[in-house]
Amino acid sequence: MQLKKASVLVVDDDTDVLTAVRLLLRPHVKEIVTEKNPENIQSLLAQHSFDVILLDMNFASSINTGNEGLFWLKKIKALKSEASVIMITAYGDIDLAIRSLKEGAYDFVVKPWHNEKLLTTIQEAISKKSNGAKVSSSPAGSTSVIGSELLGESEVMLDIFFKIKKVAPTDANILILGENGTGKELIAKAIHQHSLRADKSFIKVDVGALTESLFESELFGHKKGAFTDAREDRAGRFESAHKGTVFLDEIGNISLHQQSKLLSVLQNRQVIRVGANEPVDIDVRLLCATNVSMAEMANEARFRKDLIYRINTVEITVPPLRKRGDDIPLLARHFITVYANKYMKPAPELAKSGLEKLKNYHFPGNVRELQYAIERAVIMADSDVLEAQDIIFSPIEAAPAAENLQQETNLEELEKTTILRVLEKHHGNLSRASKELGITRTALYRRLGKYDI
Repeated sequence: MQLKKASVLVVDDDTDVLTAVRLLLRPHVKEIVTEKNPENIQSLLAQHSFDVILLDMNFASSINTGNEGLFWLKKIKALKSEASVIMITAYGDIDLAIRSLKEGAYDFVVKPWHNEKLLTTIQEAISKKSNGAKVSSSPAGSTSVIGSELLGESEVMLDIFFKIKKVAPTDANILILGENGTGKELIAKAIHQHSLRADKSFIKVDVGALTESLFESELFGHKKGAFTDAREDRAGRFESAHKGTVFLDEIGNISLHQQSKLLSVLQNRQVIRVGANEPVDIDVRLLCATNVSMAEMANEARFRKDLIYRINTVEITVPPLRKRGDDIPLLARHFITVYANKYMKPAPELAKSGLEKLKNYHFPGNVRELQYAIERAVIMADSDVLEAQDIIFSPIEAAPAAENLQQETNLEELEKTTILRVLEKHHGNLSRASKELGITRTALYRRLGKYDI
């Protein structure tokens, strides 16, 4: 069926949304019916046959389930309607919208939508309905790979891939949460690559490693002579990323003073270079990542809530590798191919014993630890098969866990283990490690030499 012959029902309690959709669809469809009250859906379906229903996720109605959209979606399905249901959702309800796909929705669109994208989604729904195609219970458009490096077949990763494809074309600020080594930077790059800014700059800043004195200069730029080493005018990262994407890694580790400066820039969409007075307008899409949990960040003694709301329009939580099921063999074989090519060796097979060893390991270092373990195994392999004994895990990750430290009474061993843990946490960054340990970089250097780390 063509769009011109379609009959569309739009159910939303926002009059402005109904007006906008009516004006958009009127020239393109045969019939459009709008309804504010979802409780009238049953009578409307009894009187009309619709091809597509656009259904809001939230209503101020007598049904207070916290996810009214899912409630009314189930009602539509119970009424045996053959209409394809497209959910209308805000950024904050994307997790619910993904769940709606498993309840039988065809797709969802995010407010504010791009008109062409909405028309395309409706046309695709009509085409699939005409062809008798059933809607999959897994997220539409999911794939086992996003880009060349972000891989996964587990349900949690397919949900993330689908969310990336949905939020990437918007300009929503996104907060990426997850343990060290889970691939947060790859998620950020994938969002940029699927965005409308893909042909512009993607600039990463490890803000957790910036000192108070460097923070403003690095992010916002400086004028010549603003401080001792400012020998020329320099644009900051935000200016350099104009029209593109800024990725602020380890955002959970910046100080309250730094948070205040960042919040001001995000509110005003302007930066003022250090030593200058004139503001410079910026147009950037902001992505942030941290290994700090939302519960910790919600503590206002540590992180400003008004800044959380600014950076967290949409939240993506990357699962640890141990919760990704069959992704482990998929990733292991990918890394075998990568490193066999890199070191110009034949790609070895992964023996059953090697695969079992990987599956039974808890991977505290996540994908990064798996990657390094496979790289070592490929380098050291003497045969065309990787057995269990060929796979050696990181001695850093094998250090005693924090909960077991109380059993250790030797002070030197305690100190060495603590230094190893903190270094791994900060990916070998000595400035951040010494700061957390409460010692100077010089003192940390001495201890590294003492323990031969």
